[in-house]
Amino acid sequence: MLITFEGTEGCGKSTLIRNLSRNLEALRIPHIVTREPGGSIVAEQIRYLILHHEMAPLTELFLYEAARAEHFHKTVLPALEDGKWVLCDRFTDSTLAYQGFARGLDIGMIEKLNLMATGRRKPDLTFFLDLPVEEGLSRAQDPNKFEKAGISFQKKVRKGFLHSIRKNRNRFRILKVKNRSPDQVCEAALRVLRNFL
Repeated sequence: MLITFEGTEGCGKSTLIRNLSRNLEALRIPHIVTREPGGSIVAEQIRYLILHHEMAPLTELFLYEAARAEHFHKTVLPALEDGKWVLCDRFTDSTLAYQGFARGLDIGMIEKLNLMATGRRKPDLTFFLDLPVEEGLSRAQDPNKFEKAGISFQKKVRKGFLHSIRKNRNRFRILKVKNRSPDQVCEAALRVLRNFL
């Protein structure tokens, strides 16, 4: 299974993935934890460029897709073929939200590039961590240009995620984060995963 985790900045994806990984280890389910951009040697180098340098939106998009193609073919696909679950912090839905809805690039073009980079493979399950963008930005701990872009930018990102959810209702599961502890969010995610077990 390819399981992806999406949300606006500071929503708690990384914490949830760590908690779920511990639970999967206890259940002896082989899996890997990875992220986008990143997750392979080349993609991690591209990640630094993307997160810490201002650039034209189209340049940013092409770098994301280059990192994704490398990550998918070097890390994700081998793990899936080896029978492992893949827990991925961000994936194609983030590109639609950030570069499409927030940066204003053509959605159709992004969808085509996403399919090319992943060999048309889509996630089996996507968790969307739902948290007001204002609260997320106040909690965010990974300084990068997307956090610095502010609330109005993150509201556009959120709109992009909601668009993806409407188009892919069977794939998405929404996890409410506000006023819930990390353990409560993890338990809600585990309830979903038990259906797959």
